[in-house]
Amino acid sequence: MITVRSLHIYPVKSCRGIDLDSAVVAPTGFRFDRQWMVVTPGGGFLSQRSNPELALVSTRIEGDRLILDAPGRNRLEVVADEIGGDRRPVTVWNDRCEAVAAGPEAAEWFSSVLGTPCGLVRQPDAGFRQVDTDYSTPGDRVAFADGFPFLLISGASVEELNRRLGEPVPADRFRANIVVDGCDPHAEDRWSEITIGTVGFRVAKPCARCIVITTDQKSGARSAEPLRTLAGYRKVDGKVLFGQNLVHLGTGALRVGDEVHVTRFT
Repeated sequence: MITVRSLHIYPVKSCRGIDLDSAVVAPTGFRFDRQWMVVTPGGGFLSQRSNPELALVSTRIEGDRLILDAPGRNRLEVVADEIGGDRRPVTVWNDRCEAVAAGPEAAEWFSSVLGTPCGLVRQPDAGFRQVDTDYSTPGDRVAFADGFPFLLISGASVEELNRRLGEPVPADRFRANIVVDGCDPHAEDRWSEITIGTVGFRVAKPCARCIVITTDQKSGARSAEPLRTLAGYRKVDGKVLFGQNLVHLGTGALRVGDEVHVTRFT
């Protein structure tokens, strides 16, 4: 039996995530997932690719507040609901969309943490960013994730990787939303549609991995692994693939321990 081992959201793109016992599936993915993003003065997104120290910024949601902490910095609190704020255009890869600025205090805080001018923005409640229509249908939405509302990996795939590594890595290296147990390593590669609880998902495409997985999510330190080892057995057409991107087919709620039913295979 395949079940959900753990659920995770990352309220600020590339910052530390939050482990959940249950999570609400909203129109753009899990509620609050990648709802905020750190941007340059020109509106381009910043991530752990260029700024691995973002891994040191912890996040949590308390009522109507997003709470942010970083080593050596005072705590920052940001209103979690959309209230006021200047609208500004931002870009996520090739997508240009509208965002709400979190204000000068948040901009000053993140500029201090990263040592470069930047700001914090939020996707408006009515904001629309289309999932790549090569892998979705018109109207499928995503917040500020790289491209898809959900990322799923299996614990068995992580264990298979760790069997090949000199020093194992935790599953948090892969910044998944859903981690499942009870299947063979990389069984998720063969899934086309799944249902978790009452929510259906279409398996859109494998996730091509980048330098972010070489960043220790607790310390921000980088090494060559596990990207180097993955490249030895998971490279396809020049891309290192690990995990699957999902598009949800409805809303609802997921819980740790929910059964995962594979309803269609590739």
